[in-house]
Order: sequence, then structure tokens, then C-alpha cells
Amino acid sequence: MSTPLVSAAWLLEHHLDPNVRVVDTRFVLGKPDAGREAFASGHIPGAVFVDLERDLSDHPAPDRRGGRHPLPAVAALEKSLSTLGISNEQYVVAYDGGGFYAAHFWWMLRYLGHDKVSVLDGGLPAWTGPLETAARHYAGDFRAEPRTEMLVDAAYVQNREDTTVLLDSRAPERFRGDVEPLDWKAGHIPGAVNKDWANGLENGFYKPRGAQLERFKEVKGAAEVIVYCGSGVSAGANMLALELAGIHGAKLYAGSWSDWASDDARPIATGG
Repeated sequence: MSTPLVSAAWLLEHHLDPNVRVVDTRFVLGKPDAGREAFASGHIPGAVFVDLERDLSDHPAPDRRGGRHPLPAVAALEKSLSTLGISNEQYVVAYDGGGFYAAHFWWMLRYLGHDKVSVLDGGLPAWTGPLETAARHYAGDFRAEPRTEMLVDAAYVQNREDTTVLLDSRAPERFRGDVEPLDWKAGHIPGAVNKDWANGLENGFYKPRGAQLERFKEVKGAAEVIVYCGSGVSAGANMLALELAGIHGAKLYAGSWSDWASDDARPIATGG
């Protein structure tokens, strides 16, 4: 089975299968221990916890280059995933609280060459089974085959073709530059189109294919699509939504706005 989403009913039936690894990706920006504490309070039986900043991000550079959540080296990701008990033959299902963290993990595994990964649609609120508080430990041996074509940097974005569609996944007020609660400059990359990741979900569930196609009508037929957000994390929700719409091959600017704004030489746009 390989689909971007699985239902809570499917996971209830399969969450303890030995070839299925369930991963809890809950996180709260600015509260680095909140996800781990939530996991300890109750999680889907058999699940393991992955931490966005400790496991899935490298340390931000002093000069802010690379953004707030830079991708770790592939070898470091292999080690983290193996420690979680993930191996190449396993089917992975990620969940969060009904937001974008699980989608980020979904994108990351696919970038590392692992297609057997899905997101629990609706997140933990959709789960109808029991919860457990004990942490389980597994042995894994994950070997990556990175798909480097899925990832771009600031230079690539700045020199992109005129026909490329660049999607900014942040909230409209951040895109316009009205506010900037997380990064050191406000605004957006010139030429970007704002597609707030949150508009792809309704009550924590991803909207169906038709609604996603309507959201991404500017993208249809584009030769290239690049997606970014604040630090490369919430963009995962739009990457998944594009797949649901049948629009494949989008690339992630992982450094995103937090990387772009770190260089004063790069242009910035404001307004709608």
C-alpha cells in the first residue's frame, strides 16, 4: 500500500502489524518539549516519537543561513530513523495533532527514497482506538537513497525559470509582510503565489482531490513547481495536498523564508 493518506479505521486494524511502524510527530513551535510530553501522556499503541528539532533538523547556523530547521546530513537521518525502529521494508504511518508535522515527515521519507509512507488523515483527534503511555523501543536499519531532485536551495529559486510556479505556504498576513512572528524579516520571495497550507485541510482532514485542484489552479500544467514556507516544515502539507490533486514532482525549498531572509542581497516583496 502506498498512498499519501490512511484513515483511522485502517490504522486501527493495522497499527500493531510488525511490518507497520507508527510515528508520532507532534510538536509545538516555541515549546520544544510539548510534543514529547504529549506523547508521554498518551499515544497510539506501538507508536514511536520523533522530535522535529532533535531528530529531523540540524542546528541552525549562527548567520541564519540554511534557515531555522536545516535538513540534517543524510547519514544523520539514517541513524535517527534506524533508532526509531524504521527499516526500508516497513510501511510507515505518521500522525500529528491534525496539522503539518506528519506531512513534513512524509515528505522527508520520500526524499530519502522511502515510498511506503502515509499520513493519518485527521491526526490523533481522528483516532478511535485506545492510547498507551509506555514508550516502546525497536531496532531498525534504514538506508537512504536520496532523491536530490526533490530539493532546491536559494540559488536555484533565485535563478528559476519564468515558467516555474513558486508557492508560499505561509498565512496571508506573513506572505504580505504585515507581521512576522518567527523570522528576522517580513515579506515573501518576489513572484511567489500564496497558498496557505491550512486551506488544504478542513477540521484536521485533507480536502478531497477536487478541492485541492481548485486551490492549485495556477499550478495545473506548470513545468515546475517549488514550494516553501517559513522553515521548510509546514510546506509539507502543501506537498502532500499537491499529490492528492494529482500534481506530482513538486520541489521543496527546504531553507524557505528563514533562509531566504538571511541574506540581505536577496530581494523581498511585500503586499498581496
